Amino acid sequence: MAKFLLSAFADEASKTLDGQIAALQRNNMKYIEIRNVDGKGILDCTDEELAAIHSKLEAAGIGVSAIGSPIGKIKITDPFEPHIEAFRRALNAAKVLGTKNIRMFSFFIPEGEDAAKYKDEVFRRLEVLVEMAEKEGILCCHENEKEIYGDIDTRSIEICKHFAGRMKGIFDPANYVQCGMHPAEFFDEIYPYLEYMHIKDAMLEDGAVVPSGKGDGHVPELVAKFAKAEGERFLTVEPHLKVFDGLQNLQGEELKHRYSYASSDEAFDAAVAAIKEILNAGGYDYQ
Repeated sequence: MAKFLLSAFADEASKTLDGQIAALQRNNMKYIEIRNVDGKGILDCTDEELAAIHSKLEAAGIGVSAIGSPIGKIKITDPFEPHIEAFRRALNAAKVLGTKNIRMFSFFIPEGEDAAKYKDEVFRRLEVLVEMAEKEGILCCHENEKEIYGDIDTRSIEICKHFAGRMKGIFDPANYVQCGMHPAEFFDEIYPYLEYMHIKDAMLEDGAVVPSGKGDGHVPELVAKFAKAEGERFLTVEPHLKVFDGLQNLQGEELKHRYSYASSDEAFDAAVAAIKEILNAGGYDYQ
């Protein structure tokens, strides 16, 4: 049975590192999937800034579960060479911040075109990135994202099987739901290739992101299956919940129905509370 380690994209609580640390600490979380800090993407931070970030996180007792990079989030028709340089920065960030995982993607496919047309180029580029990561002892973790090559189950599984552990998967239920899919229908097939999960839920009806367990992502069921793994496994909270600017114009009942929140901090706390409710109800071991 797995022991779950809770992590989060804390930049959804605050733009500042201090605010992100505060959000994690008040929710008793010890890990962050780091993406943006003090107005800069993590790949744009200098070595000095990365060292300062690492020191501050370490002093707060917070580890880095993964680099939440945008690698692979370009069009497959865009030049690849500049992206290789960005990936070098991602590898450096992973080493400085003490994580073996880099979250990445498999390139946007031109709208209206058949993804199969670009398969060879997608895999050529992924192979380059995986080889670079292997030389540094870093693991590429592929996230299913709308409109990239690996957005649907068959192509996500294809990528994972092709790299056979050299690259592993991140399972994001909400992203699959937003592609019109039922994540529980194919989780068993992709499960052996997963490194960790993003905890995010959504509605099939309109793609709206909602607290985990409140949508069509079958999050409690998937967590139960993921719990069968051995050892420590990350669950990374990615809130994406709606912060409503016109809060003062709504009644509390309507707010609850819409899952809208008064602030980024409130939305973050609600997202964390939702997965903790699922974990507590299932009696899972987590921290």
